[in-house]
Amino acid sequence: MPFGSFVSEAQAVVGHPATPGSVAGVARRTTRRVIRRSTVYVAALPTGCVRTSVNGVVIWRCGGVYYQPYGGRYVVVYID
Repeated sequence: MPFGSFVSEAQAVVGHPATPGSVAGVARRTTRRVIRRSTVYVAALPTGCVRTSVNGVVIWRCGGVYYQPYGGRYVVVYID
């Protein structure tokens, strides 16, 4: 565990009763802690990108830059 960190990973859990909304909320909070969106958008991906996923979220790796499909465009994301 790095110095200054309180938890080593996301600690979100599904509450009771488990509903589709609570499951989606946990997935969203967990994903938000791992993938951070930037304010940089592109209309098309550069050539040579590879599709992959992080915690079930589809992202594209283009060299050392990651993109996530968002609103008909792609946003640069950071993986923490």
